[in-house]
Amino acid sequence: MKLKNGAEYMESLRKIKPSVYYKGEKILDVTRHPATAPHVRAAAMTYALASDEEYRDLATATSHLTGRTISRFTHVHQNVEDLIKKVKLLRVLGQKTGTCFQRCVGFDGINSVYSVTYEMDKKNGSDYFERFKDWLVHIQDENFMVVGAMTDPKGDRSKGPADQPDPDQYVHIVDRSSDGIVIRGAKLHMTGGVNSHEILVMPTTTMDEQAKDYAVTCAIPVDAPGITMIFGRQTSDDRRDKLERIDTGKPAFGAVGGEALIAFEDVFVPKERIFMDGETDFTNSLVYRFAAHHRANYGACKTGLMDVLTGAVTYLAQAQGTAGASHVKDKITEMIHLSETLYCSSIACSAEGFPTESGAFMVDTMLANVCKQNVTRFHFEVARLALDLAGGFIATLPSQYDLESEDVGHLVKKYFSGVEGIPTEHRIKIARLIEAMTGGTALVESMHGAGSPQAQRIMILREGDLGKKIKLAKALLGIPQEN
Repeated sequence: MKLKNGAEYMESLRKIKPSVYYKGEKILDVTRHPATAPHVRAAAMTYALASDEEYRDLATATSHLTGRTISRFTHVHQNVEDLIKKVKLLRVLGQKTGTCFQRCVGFDGINSVYSVTYEMDKKNGSDYFERFKDWLVHIQDENFMVVGAMTDPKGDRSKGPADQPDPDQYVHIVDRSSDGIVIRGAKLHMTGGVNSHEILVMPTTTMDEQAKDYAVTCAIPVDAPGITMIFGRQTSDDRRDKLERIDTGKPAFGAVGGEALIAFEDVFVPKERIFMDGETDFTNSLVYRFAAHHRANYGACKTGLMDVLTGAVTYLAQAQGTAGASHVKDKITEMIHLSETLYCSSIACSAEGFPTESGAFMVDTMLANVCKQNVTRFHFEVARLALDLAGGFIATLPSQYDLESEDVGHLVKKYFSGVEGIPTEHRIKIARLIEAMTGGTALVESMHGAGSPQAQRIMILREGDLGKKIKLAKALLGIPQEN
């Protein structure tokens, strides 16, 4: 791996020049700008763990393509053990950062495209699989961060890609030549986009023959001509812009994943970086596999975040003198129970993994969707319990400026104090952390990341095999199967 630690990752970002905007102004260095730097530091943790002896076995793998040591985030799962190690790694990273560390979407895209291109070539005699492997070896050797670009703007959601009044509402091919293609459109909510090295573009939905130009998968450097990124606003980002360390809640790391709009304005993609061009019959497989891989993650990374939140509330209860109350213990127990139940889901869908034709392993798709569906409920309930236990003072807490004021700082320290021996500043810091982890974008991402709750319910019904369940009931009662 060329990039061996977080510092080398950050330095690599300074060498590329993507076009990134935030609040109407261009960002020249995402590693130093107050809006983006926390997200860079969170992603850097994925690099740091790979060089940490304690976590190296989880954070690295051996490439089945080259035999070289690589980041697990560039690895193609070769067995159930790989799937389970991924889950364990994501929980650790959630614990270390308390936020999204941004490499999962590209990771899941790599695994999905790998297996689907193999099957496309087998059916059609194309060479997408070999192209993809060549690109992947490059990604593995450089240890590049890849943003998986799947979600399109969608425009009028009652219409398909080819029926939109504005054809750019879905990324599509506008020109083809012997050398490559030109694409136009946009991808939204791109986690880690501004601090990635490469973009892996994928279709966002199943396409029909009418939408051949929209069935495109390809890889593009983030600073390729014609690409513009617009970084999204986040909860309390003005506090971060003003470098209010305590008031941000998580001074080192971002509120969630650092999402961006990525616009493609006639971007040229060379032939060797095209992995799907019009094969609409394979769009369903790609979207389906990506969704399952990505939904399996959430019971792991979100459990890591919930571990931090549970610890924060427990410490705050100690600072406030309420830790011994039976109802407090009961609610903290429930937070732990919900967290571990989510973790069980991620482990289960990994343990039930199976090989695809390419040899790459898939998670159990039913259990992956159940896992993500639980996240849309359990994370919110853990947040509700945290706010219940923390108390209402979080909503009216004075600012860092008041705490440090020569005029009123002594009043803040006096009247926001708790148990003797625990500094008031510690109580305020932990309260701001709870605020940051329960308010706004973090929970929106838990609800809608990897697809809205309804998307999982659709998949759960498809995977439910109701015909088989009807046969089980009939067999138990002796009812003929044809009736």
